[in-house]
Amino acid sequence: MKINLNADLGESYGAWKMGEDAALLEIVGAANIACGFHAGDPLVMVTTVRAAMARHVGLGAHPGYPDLQGFGRRPMQMAPNELEAALIYQMGALAGLAQAEGGRLGHVKPHGALSNQASLDAGLAETVVGAIRRFDPQLILLAPAGSELSRVGRRSGLTVAEEVFADRAYTERGTLAPRHEPGAVISDAEECVTHALRMIQEGGVVTRSGAVLRWPIHSICVHGDSIHAVRMASRLAEALVAAGHVLTDLQGALAA
Repeated sequence: MKINLNADLGESYGAWKMGEDAALLEIVGAANIACGFHAGDPLVMVTTVRAAMARHVGLGAHPGYPDLQGFGRRPMQMAPNELEAALIYQMGALAGLAQAEGGRLGHVKPHGALSNQASLDAGLAETVVGAIRRFDPQLILLAPAGSELSRVGRRSGLTVAEEVFADRAYTERGTLAPRHEPGAVISDAEECVTHALRMIQEGGVVTRSGAVLRWPIHSICVHGDSIHAVRMASRLAEALVAAGHVLTDLQGALAA
């Protein structure tokens, strides 16, 4: 199976450092770069773009709610036109920095609470998808596997890559278990590898009860803000290759 690895990167802000982006960029094939609303700033964004391009890693926008203090993980309610403008603003900022470096955005992955809410709420998903379509309908939407966001994106004509999370547990509905619940965030690298490999082998999301929800999987995410992220990503890449899978970019995973 051809599979993509992605990571959420560029989440440092000013003097505050988040994650080990340089090390992760040696492993993953797609970088979801924070656009300044939940994390990141212009210098961090352009530095991350340059680092990703130097390693031939695909560039993606990672827009979220305007919530720096909460790291974009707090649910918000925004009027559709306000949210659409905020998303286009963020995508445009990163696209401009990428263009200045001779690069181009290839995908968009909504961040945090925005992604979680849009994965369940068709109306919110339509706003997110509509913003992407208005900005650039050629962009790939990287969305949670089996989510309302992926379904709306596909119905609207976007190319959708469906992802699972190596370091997160799933509810019986196939959504991410809330972070405050015990076991929702998987910090052990070997447990992450086992979890991700089973989802690839079973062809779908594996819930906490062991049930399998059979949805397409094109990409596996490792959260870049975890202190264990580099070890997780490295072990996962090794295990996937050892199991006979081929690591590729998003386009390659979609074409498989």
